[in-house]
Amino acid sequence: MIGLSSYAGVMESLINSAEEQQPSSPLDKSWSNKQESSKNQKPGVGGFVLVHAGAGYHSESKAKEYKHVCKRACQRAVDRLKAGALAVEAVAAALVELEDSPFTNAGMGSNLNLSGQIECDASIMDGKSLHYGAVGAISGIKNPVLVANRLLNEAQKGKLSAGRIPPCFLVGRGAHDWAVSHGIPPCPSEKMATKFSLSAYKRNKRKMELAEKMDTGHNQTKKRRQSSENENGSGCLDTVGAVVVDLEGNVAAAVSSGGLAMKHPGRVGQAAHYGCGCWAENACNMNTYSTAVSTSGSPFLASEDRVLGGVIVLRCCRCVEAQPSQNIQGILVEFLWSHTTESMCVGYMSAQDSKAKTHISRLPPGTVPGQSLAIEGGVCRLMSVAE
Repeated sequence: MIGLSSYAGVMESLINSAEEQQPSSPLDKSWSNKQESSKNQKPGVGGFVLVHAGAGYHSESKAKEYKHVCKRACQRAVDRLKAGALAVEAVAAALVELEDSPFTNAGMGSNLNLSGQIECDASIMDGKSLHYGAVGAISGIKNPVLVANRLLNEAQKGKLSAGRIPPCFLVGRGAHDWAVSHGIPPCPSEKMATKFSLSAYKRNKRKMELAEKMDTGHNQTKKRRQSSENENGSGCLDTVGAVVVDLEGNVAAAVSSGGLAMKHPGRVGQAAHYGCGCWAENACNMNTYSTAVSTSGSPFLASEDRVLGGVIVLRCCRCVEAQPSQNIQGILVEFLWSHTTESMCVGYMSAQDSKAKTHISRLPPGTVPGQSLAIEGGVCRLMSVAE
């Protein structure tokens, strides 16, 4: 466990050590002997996905459910990769699975705002084209990431009639109407709420009303924020996300969030903002590495008492290993997750694996969330035989 100021250095040393030596972590053992099995794979079919179900607090009683949704998300992405889909399509598929789970704060079961409504944020980025699509404070859409992905796809088609620039980021009612007009079915907000999200909203509302009677000014604002955090599961599960690389080396990243509990209607969180919620960029020119990042957590503001957040990162480069009878081509993938929250649930899988691996990373007992940092990761080799 390390201090926040050491994050950059630890990340750099983790990546550098992966380049200099063979992986020895238990996380990596499943890939240490993949070269032989990869000979039977079809060239150009494969990839790798890393997902997370939010940084916050994951109770032991629901650990099975959190891990299960991460497994399903990984499997959904890998199925798309095996079918020949590019990374951006696979990452969207993973996010749909995460949004559909009632245990995540994204899509179904999202936090309710002050008005008792669900408003979601989502964004997606394609590392190949560097195109980006996002929606903010959107209501009445079951899978916000599908709207973000459709915005990205439409933008790639070029200008609209009369030379108009297509939108890449839409909010509120405009985002909802655009989605419906492009074939994405609406879903009433009340059908997206779950028993858990409704009960949390009622508890939060009662606490806020009590706080407003007892305090005023700064103390009232502080208690209101603490109430929202505690009643939503010891610092609510925030943005879910995924990063993917396909066997062509294309990377993509996506995020989706129901936002803060009891937020003001119309608030757009970091999940939707360009370069904030996610980032993906293919290798090019002098940069030999492709990179994809997906973040989760509270705003990183100086006025905040604690810095609570999480991130998943994927970095990869092409590698060629000459064999006596053939060339084994592939991609070296380095991946990690990090968080300052009490816990973070992740899942990861390559197209060469029979099933996804999941893990709930937790800060050690006695450490203070927001003041300590956990980092874990591994290395994966995606191999194929060149024809």
